Amino acid sequence: MIYLQLFYIFFKVGLVGFGGGYAILPMIYQDVQTFGIITADEFSNLVALSQVTPGPIAINAATYVGFKSAGLLGAIVASVGVSMPSFIIIMIVMSFIARFKENRVVQAVLAGIKPATVGLMASAFMFMASTALFNSEVSICNVQSLIDSINVIAIAIFILIFALIRLTRLGAITLTLLGGVLGVVLCLII
Repeated sequence: MIYLQLFYIFFKVGLVGFGGGYAILPMIYQDVQTFGIITADEFSNLVALSQVTPGPIAINAATYVGFKSAGLLGAIVASVGVSMPSFIIIMIVMSFIARFKENRVVQAVLAGIKPATVGLMASAFMFMASTALFNSEVSICNVQSLIDSINVIAIAIFILIFALIRLTRLGAITLTLLGGVLGVVLCLII
């Protein structure tokens, strides 16, 4: 039964998840919570691990969730599930692309998908920010609770990495590894 659930979750994510890994993270999170497969903290770890391992985030996330919930076979089933819709859709689209690339309806659909994708990525950012930058669940209605829950080390690393992205040409892997090193150093010192 768990294998069917994993395949269903990730086939659906692969089928309707537009915008890449970060845009589909909220969909993956919602589905794994519905089935009670992993906790919010485990999901936050999944996102961090998916970022530092090679490959697309969706496949890394599927592999992690599948392995965590059903071992090696679960990882394979979830990974195939998330990959299969893209493979099928690309094969179909490629056969028709030349005929429809100038079509106004197709261009209009893409014009609507782009801002929706930005909204999905913003949702993923909000989820990650709430779990990575704060020590507990945050209530924006209670200012003292908000201030008390701030993870100063995480905020410092976030600001530094954000500044380095804007000011240098360091790659994502280098910056991610730097963040990990800073986390170790700062957590051991403080």
